Amino acid sequence: MTTRRTFLAGTAAAIATPFLNKRAFAAQTIDVQIGSSHPTNNIWVWAMQNALQPEVNRLLDEAGGNYTVRFHENYGGTLYKFKDTRAAVRDGIVDIGMVGTVWEGSKMPLQNVTYFTPFANSDLRVVIDIFDELTDTLPALRAGWENQNMVHISSLITDSYDVYSNFEINSFDDISNRRLNAPGTSANWLSGTGATPVNGALTTYYTDIQTGVSEGTLSFASGIYPTRVYEVAPYLTRVGLGSMYFGGIGVNKRFFDRQPEEVQAAIRQAGKITSQRHGDYVEEKARTGLTNMQEAGLKIHDLPEAEKLRWAESLPNVTRPWLDSTGPDAKVVLDAYFAALRDRGITPLRDWDKEA
Repeated sequence: MTTRRTFLAGTAAAIATPFLNKRAFAAQTIDVQIGSSHPTNNIWVWAMQNALQPEVNRLLDEAGGNYTVRFHENYGGTLYKFKDTRAAVRDGIVDIGMVGTVWEGSKMPLQNVTYFTPFANSDLRVVIDIFDELTDTLPALRAGWENQNMVHISSLITDSYDVYSNFEINSFDDISNRRLNAPGTSANWLSGTGATPVNGALTTYYTDIQTGVSEGTLSFASGIYPTRVYEVAPYLTRVGLGSMYFGGIGVNKRFFDRQPEEVQAAIRQAGKITSQRHGDYVEEKARTGLTNMQEAGLKIHDLPEAEKLRWAESLPNVTRPWLDSTGPDAKVVLDAYFAALRDRGITPLRDWDKEA
């Protein structure tokens, strides 16, 4: 026999059930294609898989569980190679992807300001903070993404570029008449030094040095360690060419604009978190990489400050061609970048903005 108490308890449970199970019944799954030209052990792709993806869903769950994202991974160049990262995100081959703006000098030139201002700053945390901030607040930088049908959500960087070589470098003069791998824009960092830049990539440095095509390379610890270049270039000379803004995690704008505000907010916030987690990871990879390389025989030496200054001052105005070819927005970005450096207590070894 049903008592009044039993009836009321059953009624209360029936009324409460839809609310208690709201997440289970109301959550909408959004399918997202995410990808990169590089494998998941790469410092930039690691951030996407291990930070961005879980953070998006964590934030959506905390926001009420109305949505969940199902990521379909396309890492390791399964859909496109490194020269196509911009086009892949722009055209919707993936919804979210790593975009290497360093390879997009003609289409996204403003994003490459760090590569035209060597010896400015070696603190990768500062680079992350500045570009997360400036890409949000500086119309010219933001437009560089939006004009390519992309939304920038997270900054990707390198640790500081230095010199890995098969010969000792104790002064600026020691790189004269030497051949060093310095691909793309980094070749400018050898202008006027007497050294000859040799094209290449992380995947070719080992063989280039081993076979005598080059005698060393300008590169960064988190990239050198996995490729074992230190085996053929057992000298690391810290010169402080700088930590570089490599690119960012981009979202296809058409895809992004179609998403509910709650999902957009989660993606943006997850991107900011990813920037910081990426910084943590790169710092750790660089630190452990240097320790392991040193244990394997790498000899590490800091170039004296006076010699670093000689190198920096020997360079022609490498910023000028970039300014001339990019237009007035380049000066705006250059000034904003150097102002942001100084605001954070950084003193560039050469004031490129004052020479512009």
